[in-house]
Amino acid sequence: MPPVEIVTDPAHGGRWTSLTAAGREWLWRREGVGRERVSPGDAFVDAGGLEECVPTVRGTPDHGDAWSRAWTRHGDGTEGVRCARFSLTRTVRDGAEIDYVLSADPGFRFVWAAHALLDLTERASVRLPEGADTRLYPSANGPWVPGNWPASRGVRLDRFGPDDGTAVGAVVDASRACVHDDEDRLAFALEAGGQPLSIALWRNLGGFPATGPYRSTGIEPMLGRVFDLAEAGPGDAAEVPASGEVRWRLTLSADCNCP
Repeated sequence: MPPVEIVTDPAHGGRWTSLTAAGREWLWRREGVGRERVSPGDAFVDAGGLEECVPTVRGTPDHGDAWSRAWTRHGDGTEGVRCARFSLTRTVRDGAEIDYVLSADPGFRFVWAAHALLDLTERASVRLPEGADTRLYPSANGPWVPGNWPASRGVRLDRFGPDDGTAVGAVVDASRACVHDDEDRLAFALEAGGQPLSIALWRNLGGFPATGPYRSTGIEPMLGRVFDLAEAGPGDAAEVPASGEVRWRLTLSADCNCP
């Protein structure tokens, strides 16, 4: 299997700053946006890369409570952060497997997303199970409507394409996804016993924000099925069991067996 290498920045929210697979850098980044000066309670600063969004993606706090806090790195490759109601650790194993543990009081509900903004060409596409139930967010800040992958409400979601002034999101009932960009591949696989799994899509083709819009495209393995924890119905969020811990694994690969 081609090697996968990850570089993180624990001091600044634990953000992944580099993800290389088979010699290609996959993460998109924004420079000079002041990310290094944030603290808890600040408005989200989009520096690109991969954000650990928890306990929500949208809502309060925007992009979660972990991105604005310093993480601690341990000698065994584990990095962690402590927030008001939970703590989160991740351990990178063999470069391609990332094991997570969230600790909180039993019954604590949360959404987690590996919010990966990818540096993709206009020719890139994403492969997910045909017909999978999909929650389409037709605008950057609006509510979702039901549909199916890959076309929901007349919106084709599996292709990124050129900038057209739109910004849409989607949450798909799936645990695996593969990005195709010319001959390059990047596959995501998520495992978490007893928790709701999904793959989110963010396709901002110059439609967000309202002032100074830019292009940003992302694939986000998720625990949960909504962007905003406040909108989560039964089965839409992960929940901490009696043990006080939720464990899950994210696996990345430059090999993809999908067509």
